[in-house]
This record gives sequence, C-alpha cells and structure tokens, in this order.
Amino acid sequence: MEKHDVLVLGAGYAGLLAALRLAPHARVTLVDPSPHFTERVRLHEHAAGRPDVTHPLRELLRGTGVTHLAARATGLDPAARLVTTDDGRSLPYDRLVYALGSRTAAPGERAFTLETTAELHKRLLDGPGELAVVGGGLTGIETAAEIAEAHPEWRVRLLTGGEIGGSLSAKGRAHVRATLAELGVHVEEGRRVAAPEEVDAGAVVWAASMTANTELAAQAGLALDAAGRIRVDPALRSTSHPEIYAAGDCAAATSPAAGALRMACATALPTASHAATSLIEEARGREPRALRFRFLVRCVSLGRRDGLVQAVRADDTPRELVLTSRAAARVKEQIVRSTISLMHLAARRPGAVPLVPWI
Repeated sequence: MEKHDVLVLGAGYAGLLAALRLAPHARVTLVDPSPHFTERVRLHEHAAGRPDVTHPLRELLRGTGVTHLAARATGLDPAARLVTTDDGRSLPYDRLVYALGSRTAAPGERAFTLETTAELHKRLLDGPGELAVVGGGLTGIETAAEIAEAHPEWRVRLLTGGEIGGSLSAKGRAHVRATLAELGVHVEEGRRVAAPEEVDAGAVVWAASMTANTELAAQAGLALDAAGRIRVDPALRSTSHPEIYAAGDCAAATSPAAGALRMACATALPTASHAATSLIEEARGREPRALRFRFLVRCVSLGRRDGLVQAVRADDTPRELVLTSRAAARVKEQIVRSTISLMHLAARRPGAVPLVPWI
C-alpha cells in the first residue's frame, strides 16, 4: 500500500478523528491553529461556568505519528496540490481532508455566540440583567436552559421565529417547554429577529443559524451546494476535485437511509471515519464503498439535572418515543463523554473505529 502525504484541515470532531484513523496508513499533518481540541457540544456549559471544555492535542496525538502544525490554512491550490498557511508555509499533499467545520452565522458583532463563550461567561459574572437567546433550535434551547440554571439572577428569554424545538416530537417539545418554564426562561415563539439590535436585552446570544467554513474551498473552485457545503460523492470525495475529501459540517454528505446529513457532532464523527476509510481503500487500489448512515436519536441537555433523548427515524424525523428528566441527562452526558473516549480509542486502535455504532 502506497503511503500518501495527507493534510487534514481542522482539528474538530471530524478532522481529529480522520487524522487519527489515517495515521497508520499515511504521513498525516493536522493543520489547526489551536493547541487544543474543543468539545464543541459543551460550549453552552462553558458559557454557564464549566471551567474548561478543551483537551491538549499533544496528549491526544502522542504516539500516533500525526504531526500537528499550529497554523491557519489561508490558501488552497488544488492544481498544485498545495496549502498555504498564515505562518508563510507551503504544504504539499497527495490527498487532503477538508474538515474546517462551521460557525454561528451571527449578523453584526453585538451578539455573543458559542464561539465566544469566554466573553459570554465574563458578561454573566459582571452583573445580573436580562439575557436573550435568539434561536429556538437545540443549540438555543441548551444554552438558555444552562444559563438559567447556573445563573438564576439573570432573566433569560428565548426568542424563535417558529415553534420551539421544531425538530422534536410533540411530547419532546412539551417537555422542553415545561423544563424551561421551571427554570424561569420566558419563551417567545413567532418572534423573528433579523439582527441583535432588534432585541432589548443586556446581553444577546445568537444561536439562530450555522454556516460552513468553506471560504477556502470556494476560492479554490471546489463545487459547493446551495448551502455552501462541499459537494461530495458517496465516498465523500469532492465531486469536482476527487483528491480532496470532505467530512463534518463542511461536507454536503448524504446516505440512502438518512438523506441529507445535518451539521452535528453526530454526523461529523461517522463522516470522518468514512472519509478516512475511503482514502485508505483508494490507496489500496480499491473502489471505496458508499457512506451508510442512519439517525437514531437526538439528545438535548436541559441544564445539569434534566434532558431529553428524542428517538428519530432513519431520516431524522421524530418518533413519539422520548426519555426525559435525570435519566435523559445521564444518557446525554455519557454520549458526550464517549466522543473523547472515541478519540483515545482511535489513537490506540484506529482500526477499531469503523466498528463503533454511531448514535
């Protein structure tokens, strides 16, 4: 098997797992400016006061052979197969895994986002007032509940243009509403907000939309879909540049059972594993298999003592079966912890990763 030089852009859930999975089969360089892996699914906890949600990359990569380059990719030249970085380097590659993730698409700079949790937490400590969370999806729900529970001195509102928890079943939405009411969160449904300046509150947290970090891909001429995600084939290769694989929130991935995959940790991990498997198979002269993935559950934390586990069909539409309260909170916590356990498993036994049941 030929050993390729593989660049992996991004050290989030998708990038880190792909790099670890590829380590025995390629010369892997992981490009990310941060020295830490951040548990993004815990950022609402960090905003409310959890001390740290990061893990040193040097510890996660120790003994794997993966080289971490602490730099930011600033340019991509597919014709020359080169990536340039903000420290002036030019990095050649045989294959590239594009896993730069996504960010909150907040209009203007007045609002806090989950990318600015340190600043948000400092604002919460500066003194009580009224905080408005814009966005009634799962991120907004988790953020409002976490802050209301940890900082009862603040008056918390949750504003959403539609119905709260629109991806949940009626039973799931009812539990979310009841729990938020117990925590003192005032929910305003049907309240459309175009900009933070429209909200009268001492602090505004924007959780209304996400956008893929595909600016480099667009500048390089990679084919993108209408949402700005990289178009990929069933093996997760770019449809326009098949030497480039995409995984996680940047990839417009689909599967026969699930249809289009949404942005989530729950899809970042399996797409990362599959992209790595596809690359390994290609290097062995085999045609990679198509991605097979189906949704099982959605897990929502509602503070530290409550939660919701919503059963879903393969295509992510909700069933009526739900688990709530402390039991759901424990399940959610175990699932979140399992992501770190998976990284350690990938570092020790990367070949075992494809055997992991994804939820």
